[in-house]
Amino acid sequence: MKDIEIARAAEMHPIARIAQDLNIPEAALEPYGRFKAKINLDELPESIDPKQGKLILVTAMSPTPAGEGKTTTTVGLGDALNRIGLKTAICLREPSLGPCFGMKGGAAGGGYAQVVPMEDINLHFTGDMHAISTAHNLLSAMIDNHIYWGNAEDLDQRRIVWRRVVDINDRAIRTITTGLGGVSNGFPSESGYDITVASEVMAVLCLAENLEDLQERLGRLLIAYRRDKTPVYCRDIKADGAMTVLLKDALRPNLVQTLENNPAIIHGGPFANIAHGCNSVIATKTALKLADYVVTEAGFGADLGAEKFFNIKCRQAGLAPDAVVIVATVRALKMHGGVSKKELSTENLTALSQGLSNLERHIKNTTSYQVPVIVAINRFVDDTDDEIALLTERVEALGVHAVSCTHWADGSAGTEQLARDVVKLMGKTPSNFKFLYDDDQPLWDKIEAIGKGVYGASSVACEQPVLDQLKSFEDRGYGHLPVCMAKTPYSFSTDPSKLGAPTDHSVHVREVKLSAGAGFIVVLTGDVMVMPGLPRHPAAETIGLDENGQIEGLF
Repeated sequence: MKDIEIARAAEMHPIARIAQDLNIPEAALEPYGRFKAKINLDELPESIDPKQGKLILVTAMSPTPAGEGKTTTTVGLGDALNRIGLKTAICLREPSLGPCFGMKGGAAGGGYAQVVPMEDINLHFTGDMHAISTAHNLLSAMIDNHIYWGNAEDLDQRRIVWRRVVDINDRAIRTITTGLGGVSNGFPSESGYDITVASEVMAVLCLAENLEDLQERLGRLLIAYRRDKTPVYCRDIKADGAMTVLLKDALRPNLVQTLENNPAIIHGGPFANIAHGCNSVIATKTALKLADYVVTEAGFGADLGAEKFFNIKCRQAGLAPDAVVIVATVRALKMHGGVSKKELSTENLTALSQGLSNLERHIKNTTSYQVPVIVAINRFVDDTDDEIALLTERVEALGVHAVSCTHWADGSAGTEQLARDVVKLMGKTPSNFKFLYDDDQPLWDKIEAIGKGVYGASSVACEQPVLDQLKSFEDRGYGHLPVCMAKTPYSFSTDPSKLGAPTDHSVHVREVKLSAGAGFIVVLTGDVMVMPGLPRHPAAETIGLDENGQIEGLF
């Protein structure tokens, strides 16, 4: 059966019943239909045990374009922990419409390890993406309006840094000219669109602790520079209040369920290759108060999502993971060993052995944070016993346990052993989590720490204007911020064709941007774009309604 057919056949429980499993009172639920709801944190009882649950991060090796089942494994592990009697909640990011109609598809898991209602989650869900897009574009409109009505803040139209967003892959609007058509339409200026999940408003929503923090962060959004080159912020044109109003409901986390009727909190959705790639701090902290175990994920491979989870999300939110699960697949390892996509289903121990260098580096990188690590082998039907044995042997040689999982086909039964082993690992190996770099290190040193320490680069390079910009950020009091690398997810390098674990490569930094609201410095490398394009044959071509009005083609 296809994922959408499995999801459609699910016997979902009313959302109030799911909430009961986390001791969420009905007064704290704001239902969106029968099977999804927002959680009003103000209505949660003060008697909730303040003791924090265990936090488990699911990350992965460098993925193939189709992904390696990280969300599927997160769901499968959460279901399995509940299966063995442990009160567990899953925390995921909200899917973006861009990949849903592009190439990668949805982000609700797969097979018998999904969150439901799958169609709702992958499409409009509870409207959070719309609210974020609207708040972002309201600020864009207010910038142009401020200039139109006299420009009291003396914004330099050549130095407007705030663009527009839409939650669709659309290369044609990466660069546009606004204000055409005469005097009544304002002043012509160059602008462009990013995808919503790359918006700093998304990052702000995901890192804010509460409504007050949300508005304060929105007020710090850098929008432009004046003619004297001093910065202009969102609060300077009085847009932060209205933006907060648009986002007040979106700030509340969303509650849904898995196919096995276990609670899942889905909230926020920044990409990990162009943003920080983690679900919201509010969702994670809420889950940690309500459950004994919380399983969450960070986007793409451990070099991107996990690195940002550790150095940005945990740093800002005061979190520390108790264990990390690295998802690996035989097919991805063979691709990193030089096998073409068409040959991935054929046994190839030589290529597998060569490709294991990728997973091994991810393991070494992750253990350097001094957290317990385990590898989940997401097994596919084409994987042979010899391939699984070789993969397991190489992982165990690093002192890390590997568990073969079949949750896509078997649900929680296929990850029960993983769940038991994760609990055992946390029991015998306490986490001594540490960051990769310190707050007071220079910004360039932080970039080098990631480039050389995580990516394995021999050098990190840039042009003088980048160094000048970093110096400017430090002089303005932003030197303590973490850095958020924008890089291809398919390689440790900035070249997606360099697979495995390349060492003789250089990370070239082409641009740096201040995200003062989110609280990090964005570092752009390679050819990464903040507005993706559609592939030659996008998934949208096969999505539609059948004769009964049901959606088909969504995956």
